[in-house]
Amino acid sequence: MHTATKKSSQIDISSEKKLEEFAKNLAQNIKKGETFFLYGEMGVGKTTFVKYFINNLQLTFDRKITEVTSPTFNIMNEYSLGNFVIKHCDLYRLKSESELKDLNLFENKSDDILLIEWPQIIKKEPFSVKKLHFEYKNDFKDRFLTISIK
Repeated sequence: MHTATKKSSQIDISSEKKLEEFAKNLAQNIKKGETFFLYGEMGVGKTTFVKYFINNLQLTFDRKITEVTSPTFNIMNEYSLGNFVIKHCDLYRLKSESELKDLNLFENKSDDILLIEWPQIIKKEPFSVKKLHFEYKNDFKDRFLTISIK
């Protein structure tokens, strides 16, 4: 079985407005059951992206906009949008893959949308995952995003 990885060009997210616009565009084309791995250094914009992404979906589904914060300490925050849930995970504090078992991230998730920050600890990736690579350039003056799809 051959799995191809498609790479997109770098997307400039140097301003928060550009990051917000990217998140809005992605949210408008989302499908239930999609999984996103978010890679990048601390402070590069992963959680800010998630905030704009979730808030845009909340508007789309006529839900109250809620505060979206990093789930660093409680590992996962869930946002209900009626007939599906967005799970925002931050795996930064996990030390081993065995700690993932309690989260049941990939079980019974046919409709859930998963946004996972710091996914490096996951050894067995789901069948289909979109990887968003956030990075700094030019001595932290610019930020870029590259998407790879498995």
